[in-house]
Amino acid sequence: MSEDYYNTLGVDKGASDDEIKKAFRKKAHEYHPDKETGDEAKFKEANQAYSVLRDKDKRAQYDQFGTTFDGAGGPGGGPGGFGGFNPNDFADNFRAAGGVGAFEFDLGDLFGGIFGGQSRQAGVRRGSDIQVQTEISFKESYTGLEKDIDLYKAEACEHCKGDGAEPGTEKVTCDACAGKGQVARSVAFGLQVATVCPTCQGQGKKIKTRCGKCGGAGVTKQSKKIKIKIPAGIADGQSIILRGEGEAVGGGQAGDLFLGVRVAGDSQYERQGNEVLSTANITFSQSSLGDKIEVETLDGPVSLKIPAGTASGKVFRLRDKGMPSLQGSSKGDQLVTVQVTTPKSLSRSQKKLLKELQEEGL
Repeated sequence: MSEDYYNTLGVDKGASDDEIKKAFRKKAHEYHPDKETGDEAKFKEANQAYSVLRDKDKRAQYDQFGTTFDGAGGPGGGPGGFGGFNPNDFADNFRAAGGVGAFEFDLGDLFGGIFGGQSRQAGVRRGSDIQVQTEISFKESYTGLEKDIDLYKAEACEHCKGDGAEPGTEKVTCDACAGKGQVARSVAFGLQVATVCPTCQGQGKKIKTRCGKCGGAGVTKQSKKIKIKIPAGIADGQSIILRGEGEAVGGGQAGDLFLGVRVAGDSQYERQGNEVLSTANITFSQSSLGDKIEVETLDGPVSLKIPAGTASGKVFRLRDKGMPSLQGSSKGDQLVTVQVTTPKSLSRSQKKLLKELQEEGL
C-alpha cells in the first residue's frame, strides 16, 4: 500500500508551501526521538514526506504517480527518489522549514544526539568567517560612503589557483572514497551518515605533486584591500555581510566577511529610529513675539517659523529631514526642540522693560 504523504503531515492535497512547512515543523517537534513524545518511525516518515512535498517537481510526480513512481530514482532512495530516510536531507528540510527559530531545540543538539554530531552533508569545505569593525561619523551614516578595509587573510594560492597541486601535474582518484569525496559511517538506529573523506578532504582526488608555493594547502596568507559600500541610513551596531570575502580554503568555498559598523556620537544630533533629534535656542522676545529662525539639518540649513507664544520645550517636526530607510527611499523626520534662553546680564533699559512687563502681569 502506497504512503499518503499529505496524510503523514496532516495537510490537504491543495496545501500551500507555507502550510506544508508549518505542518512539518510541528511533526518534527512532536516526534523528535529525544522528546518524551518522540517516535523514531514517525519522525522519519515526516521527513520523507516533506522531502517530496517541498520539491515542486517531486510533488508533481508524486501527485500523478504516487510513491511507486520510478522515473527519478525510484522509491528505494536513489538521487531524486522518494524513499529512504537520510539525516542529511533532514538538515536541509529543517532549514527550509524555518531553521532553529522554529523549534525549542537547536540543530546541533538534534544531530549531536541522534546522528553523532553530523548535521549536514560534508561534501564541500568552507573557510572561516571574518569579523571586523569600522567607525563612521554621524553624518556619514546619513549620506553613506565607500570605505577601504585592509585585511590579512587566507586567499587562493596564485600559483595553483587554489587547487593545491603543482600546475601541470595530475591528481589521482582517492582510494579511500573511490572519488566520491565522502565515506559512510554507521550511527544510531541502524542509519548511515555520509561524512567528508578524511583522506582527500572531500575533493575525491589526491595530489601527487604538491604546489611549490602553498605546499598543497591551496591558500596563502595575503594582504587584501576591500572596498565596502556602507549604505545611507545604517545605524550604530548594524553589520554588513560580504559573501565569500572571508578566509579561503583549498578545494572549497571562502567564508564570509562581517563588518560591524560603529556610528560615532554627534554633539548636534541624536538618532531615534529613523528620526533625528536636535535643539534650537530662541530668545524671550522670539518666544513671545514669534520669528523665523535658521535650523541646521543634515541636508543643510532650513528656515523654521516660530509662532508667537511658543513655550520652551516645544517640538517642531521637519518632514523628511531624518535618516533614510535601509529598506526603501523614504526618510524619517527631524524633531527640533526649542529652548528659550535666559540672558545672564541685562542693561538698565532691559531691566526697566521687564519690570514694566512684570507689573502688567506678563
